[in-house]
Amino acid sequence: MKLTIPLSTLLLLLTTNSFSQTIADLKLKPKEIPKGYTLSDGQICVTNAACNFYTDIATYSNIIGTVKSKAIQSFKNRADSGSIMYIEFENRFKGDRFLQGLLWGKDGQPTDEHPEEYLALGKFLIIWSFHPDSPVKEKSETKIEAILQ
Repeated sequence: MKLTIPLSTLLLLLTTNSFSQTIADLKLKPKEIPKGYTLSDGQICVTNAACNFYTDIATYSNIIGTVKSKAIQSFKNRADSGSIMYIEFENRFKGDRFLQGLLWGKDGQPTDEHPEEYLALGKFLIIWSFHPDSPVKEKSETKIEAILQ
């Protein structure tokens, strides 16, 4: 007997994993936090623009889309601190140009003064408000890219 699987079923099985991710899956777990760092309550942003965007995100819904859920993780150690903002949208994030202008101004890319970086993939937007060489940011980026791509 020959087993056949309809192409649509096969595609559904292959793509279900990318659509079933949650913010909890993307967050750093305690064992994944680099040595010397501790979780901190609240927001710790390198610049105010990132934290203000996260706090007032509903204000921008007509530009970026409707937010389904959001969470933040903040970390600190002696030499480094910052926040990772996780945002899930009802549909795809659609505010790349807007967010670039908000975070970086006319430069259109991270600078020493405005080092925030972000990844928008599908329904998820992750903003790292850390300095570029942060071990927490690097650990988080590696994890998120492995999960979402």
